[in-house]
Amino acid sequence: MQTTIGKYRWTICSLVFFATTVNYLDRNVISYLKPYLAEAFHWTPEQEVNDYANIEIAFKLAYAFGMFFAGGFVDKLGTKIGYAIATGLWSIAAIAHAFATGTGGFVIARIFLGVTEAGNFPAAIKAVAEWFPQKERALATGVFNSGTNIGAIIVPLTVPYIAETWGWQWAFILTGAIGFLWLALWFIFYEIPQKQKRLSAEELEYINSDRVEEVATEKVSWLKLLSFRQTWAFALGKFLTDPVWWFYLFWLPDFLMKQYNLSKTEIIWPSAMVYMIGSIGSIAGGWLPMNLINKQWPAFKARKTSMLIYAFLVLPVLFAQYFGSINMWLAVLVIGIAASAHQAWSANIFTTVSDMFPKKATASVTGIGGMFGGLGGILLTWLVQKNMFVYYTKIGQIQTGYFIMFCICGAAYLTAWSIMHFLVPKMKQVDI
Repeated sequence: MQTTIGKYRWTICSLVFFATTVNYLDRNVISYLKPYLAEAFHWTPEQEVNDYANIEIAFKLAYAFGMFFAGGFVDKLGTKIGYAIATGLWSIAAIAHAFATGTGGFVIARIFLGVTEAGNFPAAIKAVAEWFPQKERALATGVFNSGTNIGAIIVPLTVPYIAETWGWQWAFILTGAIGFLWLALWFIFYEIPQKQKRLSAEELEYINSDRVEEVATEKVSWLKLLSFRQTWAFALGKFLTDPVWWFYLFWLPDFLMKQYNLSKTEIIWPSAMVYMIGSIGSIAGGWLPMNLINKQWPAFKARKTSMLIYAFLVLPVLFAQYFGSINMWLAVLVIGIAASAHQAWSANIFTTVSDMFPKKATASVTGIGGMFGGLGGILLTWLVQKNMFVYYTKIGQIQTGYFIMFCICGAAYLTAWSIMHFLVPKMKQVDI
């Protein structure tokens, strides 16, 4: 069947995967340079936690602010131009980190990076909605979303080596430059299906096989979108679960160093292993609902059942430190499973947008959810990490702070699933 209808849509998915990899590569570099920056700027242990948290908050504030505009920006300019502008600008922002001379400089660079990186997921979800039928969207989303893991894997395997060999500045310059390679490929291979000459008529028909024809193309305002329960279900789901991924992304190296007394280079493989395990969930998370839909399950039931399974798979992270007291690699395994479950959850929660909204609103709704996810991350960093971690660092009990964080991580997904189920029991598509 695939041979008959063609596979060009997966070329597009590969491009979106590449962009998402670059997106997470650029945002995650700083978490593995934290000890190098502490040495360069002579931070005390308390300053290291506090200044790093301030830098992280700056990124999340900017990301949330960027999400306020990103969805509408992509919906207005279209996927091709909107995605290209966002990627080009965030690549410049990533390189700009190399010229920071202190905390203030990093805050400015992170703000620029946060605003521009906000364009990735609205553009990616819009591309999937344009290029895939409903039953394949969770799988396609899972594939491109696995780029978040690949980016997170590449960073620990390369950044410490670059920093040790050429200095921390070159880690920002070399990783940021990759975005310009993506730009060249994007303009060569991307176009909407109706205009793509490389696409066969059979594959175009397949892409549109379960799609309701849209007669209106005007931009939908956020005010109108916020009047729907479907928008709030997605936004609150992101608000509760996105901060967990932010925590893994920005604080995992610190946890490994302080919990197990690892050096800057010894954290490389444990960190990479967490995200290697996580990449499995991203693909499998999209496969399960597609398999259930192929067995004639209603799409909403397949999606929700899958998400509930993933929410339960996160729970063992509550015992990460207990297992780690037996062997560090058991903690790595448990955190990796939780990261994998998050990625599976993420692939599906993103797909609920194209399930519940017409194509003209997908980027805007994704932007709303991304903004709420960023706000959740800011709240968690400010209330828990910035204040709690500083306190427990001062009294020499940072492990207690991390235990509280793992408890929050374990509870987030079941709470989010319950709220989403209450708001949209059957995930009906809105009529705009």
